[in-house]
Amino acid sequence: MDFNFITNIESCKIMIQAIAPTSLLYYSHIPTSVVALIIGFFVFFKNKGALISKILLGISLTFSLWCFFDLVLWLGAYNSPLLMLSWSLLGILNILIFILSLYFVYVFIDKKSPPAKVKIALILASLPIIFLTPTQFNLNIFNIANCEAIENKYFTNYYYLFGLFIFLWIIALSIYKYKKSEGDIRKQILFLTFGIGLFLLAFFTAGYIASLTDNFNFELYGLFGMPIFIGFLAYLIVKFKAFNTKLLAIQALVISLIVIIGSQFAFIQNNTNKILTGITLALAISFGWILIRSAKKEVKQREGLELANIEIEKRNEAILERNEKLKIANREISKRKNQLQKISDSLAIANDKLKKLDTAKTEFVSMASHQLRTPPTPIKGYSSMLLEGSYGELNAEQKRAVENISAANNQQITFVEDLLAVSRIESGSMKFVFEKCQIGKLCEEVVSNLILKAKDKGLYLDYKAPVNPLPEIAIDGNKIREVISNLVDNAVKYTQRGGVTILAELCQKKEKDCLAKPHLRVTVSDTGIGVPAEEIPHLFQKFSRGKDITRLNTGGTGLGLYVVKMLTQANGGKVWIESPGAGRGSKFILELPLTQLPETLERNE
Repeated sequence: MDFNFITNIESCKIMIQAIAPTSLLYYSHIPTSVVALIIGFFVFFKNKGALISKILLGISLTFSLWCFFDLVLWLGAYNSPLLMLSWSLLGILNILIFILSLYFVYVFIDKKSPPAKVKIALILASLPIIFLTPTQFNLNIFNIANCEAIENKYFTNYYYLFGLFIFLWIIALSIYKYKKSEGDIRKQILFLTFGIGLFLLAFFTAGYIASLTDNFNFELYGLFGMPIFIGFLAYLIVKFKAFNTKLLAIQALVISLIVIIGSQFAFIQNNTNKILTGITLALAISFGWILIRSAKKEVKQREGLELANIEIEKRNEAILERNEKLKIANREISKRKNQLQKISDSLAIANDKLKKLDTAKTEFVSMASHQLRTPPTPIKGYSSMLLEGSYGELNAEQKRAVENISAANNQQITFVEDLLAVSRIESGSMKFVFEKCQIGKLCEEVVSNLILKAKDKGLYLDYKAPVNPLPEIAIDGNKIREVISNLVDNAVKYTQRGGVTILAELCQKKEKDCLAKPHLRVTVSDTGIGVPAEEIPHLFQKFSRGKDITRLNTGGTGLGLYVVKMLTQANGGKVWIESPGAGRGSKFILELPLTQLPETLERNE
């Protein structure tokens, strides 16, 4: 490439100063690029994450760069290297403005990036411009005669044709989307198409005519398409709240107005006009500030109304949704009522049958218990007589056999008594006589009855009476004596060495697992085999027995502790077991309220 790198060409400097339209040059380049940058940066900073804001900023920056390099051509044409560099970049910036404009229209209408095939087509079409820009196929040489670069018409015509194609593409796309849309969307597409279309048409037409006629003064008028585009964008922002901005349009327009008025100082020669322009600028600044303040108040009020309307709409939707759910729920309730009625009828029939079966079961258990009770009685009597020697002395082997018979008979009697007690409790036929009783006296009676059994096993059985006398409580004394006796007898059975201690006391405070109100507590402590933690929850269940308990007392029925629990609850009390673990003893704790009993249990049947 045969460039002339002569700089500071005096003849070019004189010629440019003579022919350059200085006032129009500054007025067409500086205000338009500043206005474009103001709008671009305002929208970007209001919506940094939005793709459309980034594209608009890209258009503003590219347009401003084009204005800057074009301004360099006018002011520095006497410097050939600077002119060749600036002139070579105009083609790329020109086509980049058109590509970004197409991209902007796609994102504005579809709210998303263009399809991949569109991007690929634009990239492929741009490659010749990118690769040929730094070659002689762009600029051939610097013509020192008229102080300008000699353009390659094929290259220039290519990027102008490419720009024209994109312009027509935008128009076709907008018409297509306009027909498919409705309401405010159609209006937004219409205003956007007019704004960006007029900008690109003015920019393309002025540039092409300037290049075709070699009269670049035409190019200056094409830049005024940018304020037109900005004006349409401002209208979209105010009317349709485009780009999710509120005061952006008003602020940008006020600043743009101030910039345009202030830029007039660049070419005004008359002092009077300068004074008038200064006054106009001051008024524009004052009224612009007032306008922005008023707009802020209006926007806040509008936002409040919008939020209120949105809240009302949400509540209306919630009410409608709730009403719909209520309708569905009412229909479901109606269905359930019918189903429940059928189930209730079925349950009533089943309940009658169950009552009959329960009555039959109770009668059977009662009859069976009485029948089972009858044979053991004479067996017990004759066994006692045989052991006492009423029928002659027995040898050791005979005596051991009779003792085994007596023990087995006693186990059967106990089982029958427990079974009969369970049947009566569960059927509600057991009679309770509630009267004032002294719990200490009941404990003493139990010790008196079981002391010999404990001594026979080599165990101690102690009752620790409280220092202060215990108050009387309203209970069924016979049933509670049976409960305490069962607990002590159970402790003796499962203790091999050591003994059993009974402690009665008055408890005033609420402790873990205790009754809420002041109560009497009876604790039966033993030094026996203890109970593993995993077996404790099952001990008071019907027919439930621990593993070690089964091993040490094979004759147990598994009903004793269940009867204890039922009788205790019938007296308004509570019973449970505590044990540190196997081989470490146990504590059976019985608690009874001082005064009040459940109303359903205050009966004398």
